[in-house]
Amino acid sequence: MVTGERARPKSILFLCGMNAIRSPMAETIARKMLDRGIFVSSAGVRAGERDPFVDAVLNEAGLPEVAHAPRTLDDLEDDYFDLIVTLAPEAHHAALELTRSMSIDVEYWPTADPSVATGTREQIMAAYRDVRDRLAAQIGRRFGNDADHGA
Repeated sequence: MVTGERARPKSILFLCGMNAIRSPMAETIARKMLDRGIFVSSAGVRAGERDPFVDAVLNEAGLPEVAHAPRTLDDLEDDYFDLIVTLAPEAHHAALELTRSMSIDVEYWPTADPSVATGTREQIMAAYRDVRDRLAAQIGRRFGNDADHGA
């Protein structure tokens, strides 16, 4: 079920294209910001490769490196979540397809892909920092008081 309700989920899946940048970044930020009682995971629609810029911008913010290699929905041990947050159009379509037979809320948070940034290393890092900061702000807005527990 797709809804605009602001229920407090007990389990959240962040889903993007390859689980290499946006969704693992969101998972890491959410794990730090949200109450430990909320299960948080991430996955991609397709298999991807780890992106070193992700760990670099997480470390700058005092966050741990991504704890796992990129994984797909099929790689997840548990496929039930209260909420799936999609970060890319491809992921949103996949989540809507998945939820045809399951009662799971889906929210779409359009998030830029920083891997398309060009220029100097600093310009590329700026694109990744922007995604990190926007995800942190969105997690804080969406989950309100829950986001105060770990930050």
